[in-house]
Amino acid sequence: MTSSNEPEARLPERDAPDTDAAAERAAHTPEAADRPVTPRRRARLREVLFQRQPDLTLVLANIHDPHNVSAIYRSCDAFGVARVHLYYTNTPFPALGRKSSASARKWVESERHRDRAALFAALRGQGMQVLATSCSPEARPLREWDFLRPTAVILGNEHEGVDESLLAEADGRLYIPMHGMIQSFNVSVAAAIILAEAARQREAAGFYDTPRLDPETLEATLADWLQR
Repeated sequence: MTSSNEPEARLPERDAPDTDAAAERAAHTPEAADRPVTPRRRARLREVLFQRQPDLTLVLANIHDPHNVSAIYRSCDAFGVARVHLYYTNTPFPALGRKSSASARKWVESERHRDRAALFAALRGQGMQVLATSCSPEARPLREWDFLRPTAVILGNEHEGVDESLLAEADGRLYIPMHGMIQSFNVSVAAAIILAEAARQREAAGFYDTPRLDPETLEATLADWLQR
């Protein structure tokens, strides 16, 4: 673990504009609230919420390519991840194009952290094992990890991977075995592969068969989603 006296890199005073936020605000206009809620739409939203996995999440650590971030959000929605954690200390969160990502970000919550202590406190406060992607000798293959446990996986940026200070504090390191000449996946592809393995384990254990959200949270989220 790094010394507590080690300085943390800080975000610029103002983040890059988030074009998805405007799209989400538009979805909450009075016109949106006045749209009739059909039984079919209510049933569909409830079905999706029944399969949300509140104890499975990803940490996006200074990932700067908006296309990668958009793709990660889409994978999170597809595999039932309810919330992603954004750790941006030396680059602004990228401005995402509305067409490519707004539909996914609309259904996946985001939680920002601007220092390492706050990030790990939030994750460990939920009882999560914190894993980080790494090609180091200490890393274990993806399928050796138990994703039935509450789990957060840290994904590093496109050029440097996961920062050493995060690796030092993580509970473990994982890698995706590869059998070709190329030794790393694009970060959005890696996110999808990791979530697919987590979903495989959880499907076999019946985690998608019954609601993982408590009834109060489920109903509150459903009421919010019906306004989107």
